[in-house]
Amino acid sequence: MGTRLSSSTLYAHLWGTPELAGVFDERAMLQSWLDILAALARAQAALGIVPGAAAEEITAAAKVDALDLDHVAEQTRLTSHSTLGLIRGLLNVLPADVREHVYVGATVQDVTDTWFGLVMREVGGIAWRDLRALEAALLDLARRHRTTVMAGRTHGQPGAPITFGLKVASWADEVRRHLQRLCEGRDRWVVGQLGGAVGALAFFGADALELRARFCAELGLADPGISWLTARDRIAEFGTTLALICGTLARIGTEVYELARPEIGELAEPASSGAVSSITMPHKRNPEASEHLDTLARLARSSAAVLVEGMVAGHERDGRAWKAEWIALPEVCQLTGVALRIALGLVDGLEVRPEAMAANVTRFGPGLASERVLAGLSARIGKHRAQQALHELLREDGAELAAGLVNRGLATAEQVRTWAGGPAVDAAAQMVDAVAARAATARAAEPREWP
Repeated sequence: MGTRLSSSTLYAHLWGTPELAGVFDERAMLQSWLDILAALARAQAALGIVPGAAAEEITAAAKVDALDLDHVAEQTRLTSHSTLGLIRGLLNVLPADVREHVYVGATVQDVTDTWFGLVMREVGGIAWRDLRALEAALLDLARRHRTTVMAGRTHGQPGAPITFGLKVASWADEVRRHLQRLCEGRDRWVVGQLGGAVGALAFFGADALELRARFCAELGLADPGISWLTARDRIAEFGTTLALICGTLARIGTEVYELARPEIGELAEPASSGAVSSITMPHKRNPEASEHLDTLARLARSSAAVLVEGMVAGHERDGRAWKAEWIALPEVCQLTGVALRIALGLVDGLEVRPEAMAANVTRFGPGLASERVLAGLSARIGKHRAQQALHELLREDGAELAAGLVNRGLATAEQVRTWAGGPAVDAAAQMVDAVAARAATARAAEPREWP
């Protein structure tokens, strides 16, 4: 078992995914760093800064499996330097005449910030893929229930009728906005870093800017145009976007959590074979996935907050802000990845119970029609007088709606029946259609993979 639950043999599935472990576990991270060192050597070779043969040797040797990681760890502790242990490990597997051409003119942040660019590319692609899949599932669910009437609730209390399709369409529309955020932010996030000592790239002289462009191109990253050693807004924005995604997933989970309560019974999580909700109360069917989405979102927000704090950095390098990102960015990425996986399973297998929705609408009685009665009465006596009259009838007198209005001479029984007749959900269904149409247009124009 690891020292953190996220690396636990028993519990890792709750805090990350195998796919993201392929990005963030130590060997994967070190291999990415080695790939960056090799790309730097190739870019430098193209400009004659290092010999071409040396760049080829470095590229061939820069494999994590070839390094003695115990030695790398020992040298990291010995030097108190973030990457010098890795550099010395690489030097040990290179011919003597090649060693001086490794890591020429670069700094720690050139490696780790460029790794962040690669990370954001990988994780952004995963989020894009899974959000599109979730959107598709939500749109299908919304269309199927565009006219399934249920009680709309405000402050946890039954208010007026809506459709379940409207509720789900609002989830889908929010997911679509996250896809827009990912699309808009990609060019800002997926960049490399080559800043040298203080961002001025003085080591490389006249070759500096061309070298940075070539280095970034070697890795499939964009040239940032300027060193960003203490400009941490890219990382903060990406992490915040992931936290927003987790927030949406938690909103969905909270709805399922609440509506699955037996006294409401309108939704239920998928019943997985072999799952045990309670050891001592076998009758229970706990909404484990739904509540875990809220847990993940809380943690994602805390990690994103650390990344936002990192925007306040001093001068041209500040390890206080930047090194905190080494924990917080992988954390928010892994939390988002597992949240998306859980949400997909939840929505795909969600049990919707229209009969319970209808029964609850009936159980809550004429009060659910108060908004429509208010509209009808407003046309007769004015909105504010009508609102006061209904408040007095329903909240102070406790009278039955139709009888109270008739007794006060404010309306006839036939008028009240007309006002309250049938749930007013036509606009709700139309909004479902509008969300689905907008999404269809967007999906047809966008690539399956993150652009």
